[in-house]
Amino acid sequence: MFADRPDRLNGIFSHDELMQTAHSIASLQLSNGMIPWYPNGHCDPWNHVETAMALDIMGFHDNAQRAYQWLVDQQRSDGSWFNYYLPDGSIEEYKLDTNVCAYIGAGIWHHWLMNNDTEFVNHMWPTVKRAISWVLNMRRPDGTILWARQVENTPWDYALLTGSSSIRHALQCAANLGTLVGDPQPQWRAAADVIDNIIRTDMSAFEPKQRWAMDWYYPVLTGALVAAEAKDRLAGQWDTFVMDGLGVRCVSDESWVTAAETAECAVAHVAVGDIDTARELLSWTRVHRHADGSYYTGIVYPDQIIFPANERSAYTGAAVIIAADAIAGATATSHLFLASEVID
Repeated sequence: MFADRPDRLNGIFSHDELMQTAHSIASLQLSNGMIPWYPNGHCDPWNHVETAMALDIMGFHDNAQRAYQWLVDQQRSDGSWFNYYLPDGSIEEYKLDTNVCAYIGAGIWHHWLMNNDTEFVNHMWPTVKRAISWVLNMRRPDGTILWARQVENTPWDYALLTGSSSIRHALQCAANLGTLVGDPQPQWRAAADVIDNIIRTDMSAFEPKQRWAMDWYYPVLTGALVAAEAKDRLAGQWDTFVMDGLGVRCVSDESWVTAAETAECAVAHVAVGDIDTARELLSWTRVHRHADGSYYTGIVYPDQIIFPANERSAYTGAAVIIAADAIAGATATSHLFLASEVID
């Protein structure tokens, strides 16, 4: 796979190193398919999907399918999932987050691109359809998606830019799945288009979260902003969020660099065609790498303190693999975040 494009990853990662990272993720998977963040840790459905994507990229297709089956088994009757699950099957946090619940659309489309497994897509389609329907039931009149709600309570009364950006991407992916299985959902594309227009014309529609790096690059990563608008956004806040030679700050007012945000920002730069910057960003994640191929979540500078203390998270390793795939351009999934592919 990556061996087909050694020029793109030369000096950053070898195929064997990425395989080692995939093994570190797969080693965490429980017998029921759940992939916790770390041993005995919790699991949220969004990062669970991300780890499944990374496993698929590296050829661990059975592990990925078991991860997606876990989502089938855990889905609530209304189409949602709780925010955090524990290895013993209990619920750590009962919040229902729209972005968390939508991401399965991107995950199953990614799995299809990697495997062309129509039988599995048909198996997963009812789960995807229920999830997206639940998410769209959380729309406000302006078309933005409310962030979350507690099980028995009314939703929080605001939408998030990062979450809405991710949702618009998941809607496009899920609509592709609908077309693939013969159950078209054009209203999902229309909903994504509305979100795109709001992101491009009225950022005030979203709860202010400007100190968070993801609000900076996610509209580019997910295709809500493209071309000159996307390039301008990345350039405009580079100095705010990037610590040169180290990576991307999770928040602008703290010197806490996270490998996942750095890797995701690399994918955003691939999306605008800036492979050199993407390679540089990905190379900076190496300092987070443990000898077993897993990744420390974050490092606080200048004292180089691991934070959270000694945490090596599955989703961080997954983000690195996904970024490597996007940069290498060697698999059918490498373009997942490069444009909103539409199939009719």
